[in-house]
Amino acid sequence: MAILIKKVSNKKDLKRFIRFNYELYKNNPYSVPDLYDDMVGTFSTEKNAAFEFCEADYFLAYKDDKLVGRVAAIINRRANETWNKKEVRFGWIDFVDDPEVSKALLDTVEAWGKERGMEAIVGPLGFTDLDAEGMLVEGFDQLSTMSTIYNYPYYPQHMERLGFEKEADWVEYKLTVPDKLPEKFVRISEIILQKYNLKIRKLKRSEIKEKNYGQKIFDLINEAYAPLYGYSKMTQGQINQYIKTYLPLIDLRMVSLVEDEAGELVAVGISMPSLSKALQKAKGKMLPFGWFHLLKALFVKKPDVLDLLLVGVKPEYQSKGVNALLFYDLVPTYQKMGFKYGESNPELELNKKVQAQWSAFESVQHKRRRAFRKSIDR
Repeated sequence: MAILIKKVSNKKDLKRFIRFNYELYKNNPYSVPDLYDDMVGTFSTEKNAAFEFCEADYFLAYKDDKLVGRVAAIINRRANETWNKKEVRFGWIDFVDDPEVSKALLDTVEAWGKERGMEAIVGPLGFTDLDAEGMLVEGFDQLSTMSTIYNYPYYPQHMERLGFEKEADWVEYKLTVPDKLPEKFVRISEIILQKYNLKIRKLKRSEIKEKNYGQKIFDLINEAYAPLYGYSKMTQGQINQYIKTYLPLIDLRMVSLVEDEAGELVAVGISMPSLSKALQKAKGKMLPFGWFHLLKALFVKKPDVLDLLLVGVKPEYQSKGVNALLFYDLVPTYQKMGFKYGESNPELELNKKVQAQWSAFESVQHKRRRAFRKSIDR
């Protein structure tokens, strides 16, 4: 029977769109579900500041009257202008292991993009870099994180069958928190502090607003991430949204700032306890008891794994060892808090500057994810 594609046009359809992922990965030991309310906000033109420069539609696939797939079609005009491209993104793609379904979903995104003058289709990507991106191609037996995508091994096989090619790869590392920082690492860190007249600063909750540190952090991220694949600088609306939504949840002991002698921010490292197990227990819902599992992981009984959410260094300080100062500060905190392991966020495989920072740890690359690309026939 032919695949029926339906555009999401009401709240009921959107609920189906979000919950399809939960059903497809129900009881999967490695998948980490998003919180339903967070997803509603992400897809809302009123709540998501990325819609200042993005356009999107969402589609559902049905076969024999059964929901079998979903996909978002996105145009990030800011990224296209930055990189001088005409690309439509596909994101939040999920499908049963049926080639007809994956083809129908991606053909829909391609046609949607072609109507709007796009010349290539790429993904999986979100609205911006702060959304989950990249299809898992290695590490299917590893627990996912709250900020990444988990997918079944058949997904990339479908992509290749449909003529998509590798556009970019990200790699992820599992790090062992050392019992003690190597003396060489400590010595080098102290030399860097003196050589560049730098100081490590711990952030206070009041300073986020009073001294504008929330703004400073995201300004630095914008500057540090600007050269990275597909990045579009955050607008002020996005920055305000992230400061309000995410910074209140961060345990400031797990944040490290590095400033120069003038007090200007030159590096930031933000980490937090892994919420993967808690989100699995919550099953995508805050109520009735999802909130309990999340608060417990954040503030009561922390897991033994932490997530390294963001590491940013001003371009002029990159390749000078400044990022080592972040871990010179943070590792003793991780030890005191009882963490045994850390999970890096996805890093572009060609970003050797970032990967070099894991040399102070016992680490293993345990996941790889990919953005695929295909030209659109005109």
